[in-house]
Amino acid sequence: MIKSMTGFGRCEIVTEEHKISVEMKAVNHRYLDLSIKMPKKFNYFEAAIRNLLKTYIQRGKVDVFISYEDYTEERLCLKYNSALAAEYMDAFRRMQEQFGIENDVKVSDLARMPEVLVMDQAPEDEDETWRQLSEAVETAAKHFVESRVQEGEKLKTDLLAKLDYMDTLVDFVEVRAPQILTEYRRKLEDKVKELLGATAIDEARIATEVTIYADRICVDEETVRLRTHIDATRKELANGGSVGRKLDFIAQEMNREANTMLSKSTDLEVSDKAIALKTEIEKVREQIQNIE
Repeated sequence: MIKSMTGFGRCEIVTEEHKISVEMKAVNHRYLDLSIKMPKKFNYFEAAIRNLLKTYIQRGKVDVFISYEDYTEERLCLKYNSALAAEYMDAFRRMQEQFGIENDVKVSDLARMPEVLVMDQAPEDEDETWRQLSEAVETAAKHFVESRVQEGEKLKTDLLAKLDYMDTLVDFVEVRAPQILTEYRRKLEDKVKELLGATAIDEARIATEVTIYADRICVDEETVRLRTHIDATRKELANGGSVGRKLDFIAQEMNREANTMLSKSTDLEVSDKAIALKTEIEKVREQIQNIE
């Protein structure tokens, strides 16, 4: 299947404790350019998020927005610094020995000493956090790809119609080419008769002139190559996948053949068709820029 490089995907995972939201959108780009904006608490997972997204996306400038809402009170836990408490008790003992005073420190007194008991944020389960985050990212990526596929099918239909029209233009040129030679020969003979009057025409000379002219305006190679490129484009569209860059190369080759055809043409009708081919090829190239 063909995928457009523009797309949008979204997913939310809501629990009693929090909500994780992921949004993705993309525009055309020659390569894959991932921009991820997310809370600092998810920075640890950035490399894993990028690797996950690369399994779904090959090209495009993709912006990913991840947000997090906590529905619970801030998770805090009480930490007891036993090593520091021991240092306090040792200091009190030395004070008792030095000054000969009673050591009347109680547990409640020790607990009030700086940094003995501190409030800290409770650690989160990283595995569970990644499970929910990766589920949200992957679901958003799947929706994103679905939107690309839908748009890609529209591009494919449009491109196939343009290729069909290009075939009709090439058909005309192939039919018209031998007619040009016949007309040229007749005009040449009429001109010679006009100049020579009753004198016999040198058929060999006429044939030579026609052959030289035919060689100069011959576009057989160009039409054959154009047919090949048109068929190759259809084949790539049928095969699907990430074919945008390959199709762009083929379109460049088609444009080269159309340019050569136009430069060789001495016939107004063939020139018109060559110009129409160039116009249609340019439209094809513009559409191909939207394919992954």
